Amino acid sequence: MTKSELIDRLAARFPQLAAKDADFAVKMILDAMTAALSRGDRIEIRGFGSFALNYRPPRIGRNPKSGEKVQVPEKHVPHFKAGKELRERVDQRD
Repeated sequence: MTKSELIDRLAARFPQLAAKDADFAVKMILDAMTAALSRGDRIEIRGFGSFALNYRPPRIGRNPKSGEKVQVPEKHVPHFKAGKELRERVDQRD
């Protein structure tokens, strides 16, 4: 599901909510999540899952086209871990 599909479903499910308001709500939630992760905070949504940052140390990689060695800097990458309820609901789908 894309962000625009989420906005459309939210507006359809709650007719009293204008599409413009649904768009604003989704953008605000995603902006708040992005800001929290950029500060290094962990996000937990009960029944859905949690978002955290994983640290990747610097390493030496290689350019797949030329084969030359390249220094890859350290970085933090977002990581999602599904919650128990979400895993159970996905398993029931089958």
